[in-house]
Amino acid sequence: MENLDFGRLIYLVLLLCAVGSWVLVQNRQGLSKTVQQLAIWGFIFLGVIAAYGLWGDIRHTLRPQQSVVGAAGQITVPRAPDGHYYLTLTVNGAAIEFLVDTGASEVVLSAPDARRAGFEPETLAYLGRATTANGEVRTASIRIKELALGPIHDQNLRAWVNQGEMDKSLLGMTYLQRWSSIEIRNGALVLTR
Repeated sequence: MENLDFGRLIYLVLLLCAVGSWVLVQNRQGLSKTVQQLAIWGFIFLGVIAAYGLWGDIRHTLRPQQSVVGAAGQITVPRAPDGHYYLTLTVNGAAIEFLVDTGASEVVLSAPDARRAGFEPETLAYLGRATTANGEVRTASIRIKELALGPIHDQNLRAWVNQGEMDKSLLGMTYLQRWSSIEIRNGALVLTR
């Protein structure tokens, strides 16, 4: 523990002792009421800690993940609360979450996702240009060795790395056209090979 952290810890302990002493002095007539209120605040604190620790599980419940039906060659993607569809694909062995975007012509990786898939964004040649809702951006052409969605595997797929900032990588029409059927049914996107 560094000196600065240790100093902060001492300060917080002294502050807690001062506030605790004041609460006890102010409420010495109703000590049972004070203990009850402290217990309530303790449970609230534990609830916040538990919610923080379980946030990963809660997030997956709020935004259900895709389901794969291998025999029929179908992928069912539930609509997220924000109204979009998200798919997690394996790109060169790395799991990457994509926003399904029928308005995008190509598969576009963000720089962090490209790095996870084995590309070095700093060394790419950004010779292409794309027009987006946020204006024109520079792009670099890449070849994805293997792109997998459940049991469905595609090899040697051309994609682009966006030099600008992107929240999510985009799964555009060059990939979606590889499916024989794309439909929205009962609030879910259904892809069929």
